[in-house]
Amino acid sequence: MLYQLYETQRSLMEPFSDLALAAAKLYSNPLSVAGQNPFAQRLSASYDLMHRLGKDYEKPEFGLRTIGVDGVDIAIHERVELSKPFCELRRFKRFTDDTATLEKIKGQPVVLIVAPLSGHYSTLLRDTVKTMLKDHKVYITDWKNARLVPLSEGEFHLDDYVNYVQEFIRHVQGKYGNCHVMSVCQPTVPVLAAVSLMASRGETTPLTMTMMGGPIDARKSPTAVNNLAMNKSHSWFENNVIYRVPSNFPGSGRRVYPGFLQHTGFVAMNPDHHAKSHYDYFKDLIKGDDASAEAHRKFYDEYNAVLDMDADYYLETIRVVFQDFALVSGTWDVRGEDGKIERVKPEDITTTALLSVEGELDDISGSGQTRAVHDICSGVPKSLQKHYEAIGAGHYGIFSGRRWREMVYPQVKAFIKSHDSQASAPASTETVAAATAVVAAPAATLEPKTTPAPVKTAPAATKKVARKRVSTTK
Repeated sequence: MLYQLYETQRSLMEPFSDLALAAAKLYSNPLSVAGQNPFAQRLSASYDLMHRLGKDYEKPEFGLRTIGVDGVDIAIHERVELSKPFCELRRFKRFTDDTATLEKIKGQPVVLIVAPLSGHYSTLLRDTVKTMLKDHKVYITDWKNARLVPLSEGEFHLDDYVNYVQEFIRHVQGKYGNCHVMSVCQPTVPVLAAVSLMASRGETTPLTMTMMGGPIDARKSPTAVNNLAMNKSHSWFENNVIYRVPSNFPGSGRRVYPGFLQHTGFVAMNPDHHAKSHYDYFKDLIKGDDASAEAHRKFYDEYNAVLDMDADYYLETIRVVFQDFALVSGTWDVRGEDGKIERVKPEDITTTALLSVEGELDDISGSGQTRAVHDICSGVPKSLQKHYEAIGAGHYGIFSGRRWREMVYPQVKAFIKSHDSQASAPASTETVAAATAVVAAPAATLEPKTTPAPVKTAPAATKKVARKRVSTTK
């Protein structure tokens, strides 16, 4: 019932939001009569803010058309390589007619980025993809909004997520011989499960796995997000956050965790920060600071765009990851596409190099949660393991923004590059102009961590001076 009430309210607000936008444009036009009003700039800013607070945010585009590599502009063609009921595998294919650049990019490493299915669209990783494309062929998982998936497509479980990842890895391996896998936040758990199952069966596993800010072991340094998931019962979540999709969507009747509830939770984590951000936007409009106002729009166009998650997948993730801790306890069983149930055994991974990345100030996945992957992947030689902590970075800072580009990416790039020579087949040569790309980086061993637990903070980057730290363990 709540979902229907929300949709009714949104439908009623939509025309007022459109009128507010029209009024904002009218008062901001100096050639109009309204624009001559001495309070025109303030009125325009007020209506603009009203429009943005009331509008419906659709799925954004990646919008990557070109990238610059060594002073050469390379065209990007985004296309869907595989389409599953709940996910698409997207490729960002690069084109250039510069012979030297083409020769350089066609042999670069292939990276599969597994984006999170935890509320936001995969476009949240736009900066991740854009940066990686300079040095790699890039694929990414693009998860679909569950309210747009008809009931006829069946249910979606955490096991299905794991099976999707395995299928995508095999697809990329089939084209290039092998690949590198990078998971950001939520998918660190199902990606590790997918690679573990492949290793247990004797299949070829990816050359490297890069695990970034994920809840491998959510018991370590629990955050507010972890505490909510651990302290509420499974039945509480089912009774309080699960609703059926209204009849005006293709997925009518599907049980989901609605995006609008997730967005409310995101904002509730840092309400003061968001209120100040909107007020600053209002002041920027009055001052005519177009650059700052546009930066605000770009961020919130992404942040406010949320998707519904299938209820079975969401509830199983809560149980497996945050309540049973099945991955680190060694009790997680996954049902394959053939119906066979298999135990997830990370210790069976022996040839895949492993990089874990954490942000010092991450308030989503606490300190040590991602690093725990090294403890359970006991079969991976220490020489193939590395941990990196980005000092001064919050959760979003490890995959987006200045700290990602200047601190984290060089580590990821070097690690991938140092292990790419093991590829079982050469990267495919592309005709006049093509290839998707991803990063590389040198390996190091692990040492006991001596840094203090991270200080909780908003995802926004702090003004603390950035430093780098690489931990190693013998």
